[in-house]
Parts: sequence; structure tokens; C-alpha cells
Amino acid sequence: MGDPSFRHGQGGGHHHGHEHDHDHDHSDSDAGASPASEETQRPRRGRPDGSLGRAARFRMLDALEAAERAGTNLSISALAEAVGVDQPRASRLVQEGVERGLVRRIQDPTDARRSLIQLTTAGRTQITEVRSHRRSAVEEAIASFTPDEARTFATLFDRFVRAWPRD
Repeated sequence: MGDPSFRHGQGGGHHHGHEHDHDHDHSDSDAGASPASEETQRPRRGRPDGSLGRAARFRMLDALEAAERAGTNLSISALAEAVGVDQPRASRLVQEGVERGLVRRIQDPTDARRSLIQLTTAGRTQITEVRSHRRSAVEEAIASFTPDEARTFATLFDRFVRAWPRD
């Protein structure tokens, strides 16, 4: 059984701009962050550590991967729409992704004034790791289910995902 959150970022499904990420980001360091002291750094919106959260970051990476599979790159505004956030939040997600080495900006070949966003190898690696972790967590959570319970759960969960409101 796949994790339905992966499907939302694919094929145009949206997350609805929820500003709350319940995942805690203890595993990532702020690689690439400025060595300036906390007092001199401009505070960023989002989590207390200045990051925007793993869930939002994963939705961004997932949307970029889906676009890449479709043979395209996304602008900030297209990424905002794909992820289901406003443009300023998408800009902050991209900036944090660049700082972490997960994405890069490239010049739009059709409009030199505009940037497009691409996944890096590190971004692809993070997607793979998160999916593997989520898959393992689901498998562990349902390990004690009987085969009938697992089928019932899968059926109800699929129904839940299909009924989830999308704009």
C-alpha cells in the first residue's frame, strides 16, 4: 500500500496551504546557512529554528519531481500552485531548499527575467529517503493487523484519500 501523500503532489493534487507542519526536523542541519550569530540574522517565518518544516519541504520536492517526470520545470508561481501555498511561502521554501542544496534556480530559456526551479541530486535522495522511512513506518504500524484487518484498513484508507477535498 502506498503513502497517499505522495499522490497529492502528482497529477495536480493540492495540499491546501496548511501552514502547520507537525513533523519535527531534527535530522537536518542548516548546511549552507550563514555563520552569522542569531542576533544578526534576519529571522525567517515558519518554525522556531527558522526552517519551514519537513512536510512543506517534502511537498515542494514531490511537486518538482512530478514536474521533472513530465519533462518540465516549475516557476515559483507554478510551484506555489502545485504545492497549494501562496507565492511568498513558495519563495521561502525554494530559498530554504537552495540553502540546503536540495534545489537550484536556473534561468528560464523562454524568459531570462524568470527563474525555474530544479531538483538536485541531494533533493532526489531526500525524496527517496523520506518515502522509504514512511513506507517502513506504515509497515511497522500495520504489522500486527490480520490479513482481513489490513484489507479493511486499505479499503477504508483508500476511500478516505479519494474523499479528501481538493481544490
